[in-house]
Amino acid sequence: MTIFSKVKRHIEEGLPFVLYVLPNQNTICGIFQKDDSINNFKGQSGFVIASFDDNKKYVIPSESSYSIEEEFSFDAVNQAEVLMNYSENEKKHFEDIVQKAVNSIQNGNFEKVVLSRKIEMEKKVDLIETFLRLVNRYPTAFRSLFYHPQIGCWMGASPEQLIKVENNHFETVSLAGTHQKNSFEKWLAKEIHEQQIVTDYILDNLHKEVLSLKVSEPFTVEAGSLVHLKTIITGDVHSIENTKNIIQNLHPTPAVCGFPKEKAVQFIAENEDYDRKFYAGYLGLWNPDEASCNLFVNLRCLEMEENKINIYVGCGITGESNPEKEFLETEHKSQIMKSIL
Repeated sequence: MTIFSKVKRHIEEGLPFVLYVLPNQNTICGIFQKDDSINNFKGQSGFVIASFDDNKKYVIPSESSYSIEEEFSFDAVNQAEVLMNYSENEKKHFEDIVQKAVNSIQNGNFEKVVLSRKIEMEKKVDLIETFLRLVNRYPTAFRSLFYHPQIGCWMGASPEQLIKVENNHFETVSLAGTHQKNSFEKWLAKEIHEQQIVTDYILDNLHKEVLSLKVSEPFTVEAGSLVHLKTIITGDVHSIENTKNIIQNLHPTPAVCGFPKEKAVQFIAENEDYDRKFYAGYLGLWNPDEASCNLFVNLRCLEMEENKINIYVGCGITGESNPEKEFLETEHKSQIMKSIL
């Protein structure tokens, strides 16, 4: 494919690019930057990537890039079985943090916090082959490969839309709760409550910026070998400025952070022993000329370094959380990315 010859050339020359495939689509889109400059995102058109803490926002700008699109055909791909492989120290460390969070919630400090793990693997992979496996295996997700020599290399298959705006009509989702698909029977009260916190937060932050709101009933959605609880929220927005405000108000949502936001962020900063960087940030297309955007939360993702891969996974903690179950949830989520490696 022509698009992958461009990818190889850009990697060799240290030039930024992004490949992405929209959910349920079979077109690989590429945006290739003509120089290696770092462009801070200030509302210009292009492909945006923002960090979890919102302090770093970059863009591959349309005006200094060229785009290519190529159709591809899906191959039938079986879900690779990945054996769980973790150390007892790793497990105990995460379970201790979860227990600390449960205690804090039960003491009334906050309602929910999303805790995460960074799983490091000594491994070198073929970028293009790995991305094609990802694209084939997760057709309903937003699949992306972002590369900038000074920012990093990230790949992911996100099941979660942050916001989509077209012709002043917007759509966002509330996504929370996780089960293994093959053993799922019904949602527990803990998971329904966890997802309702996310829905309520989003609605509270949308009212000031939108003309109308419509909220679906929660329903179960598949994401690879997992299922989640999802609510779709749609309506009309006044302008692109209101869209900017919505993103500012929503990110990070309780689905990746917790609630109340400030207290959850503080707990994460004090107890997670690493920088999330762009994990649980957002990424996607921004076009102010057409007053449109299509942004996704950067979940089910990995960061590729020279001979190392970092997989980022998290889970929502409430007062009813069981530390061991939460650890195993992160392991199940990590299998999604391990299976494409």
